[in-house]
Amino acid sequence: MSGTSAQYAVGKAFHSALAEADWNGLRALLHDDVAWTLPGDSAISGTAQGPDEVAGLARRIAGYGLRFELLHILVSRDNVALSLHNTARRDDSVLDEHVATVLALRDGKVARIESFLSDVDGVNAFFV
Repeated sequence: MSGTSAQYAVGKAFHSALAEADWNGLRALLHDDVAWTLPGDSAISGTAQGPDEVAGLARRIAGYGLRFELLHILVSRDNVALSLHNTARRDDSVLDEHVATVLALRDGKVARIESFLSDVDGVNAFFV
C-alpha cells in the first residue's frame, strides 16, 4: 500500500471505529504512547494518554449521542486529518460543530491526535 493509501486507510478505520463504537478496533490503531488533545474546559477537554484513556475519551464523547459525519479524509506525506461535522441533541442542548482531527502517524499507527473545533464555547456548554 502506498504512503497516501496507508494514511487514508488509517483515517477511514479511525472514523469507522468512532462511528460504530468499536473501541477494540480503535485501540488496535493506536501506539502505546498515544495522546489525544481537545481544547476547551468541558468534560472532554484536555489530553488523554495511552490507548485505554484515548478509547475511554472516544467512548465518553460518543456517549453524548454524537453523530460523526465524515466530510473528508485529508492526507499529507506522513499523516492524516479527518474533516467532520458532529451533531447531537441532549435535552435542550444542541451541538452542531465542524471538527478537524489530525492523526499523527508513526509506523502506520496513530501516535498523536489533536482535534480542532469550530465552536469551543458550544462544546463547553454541551459536554458537561
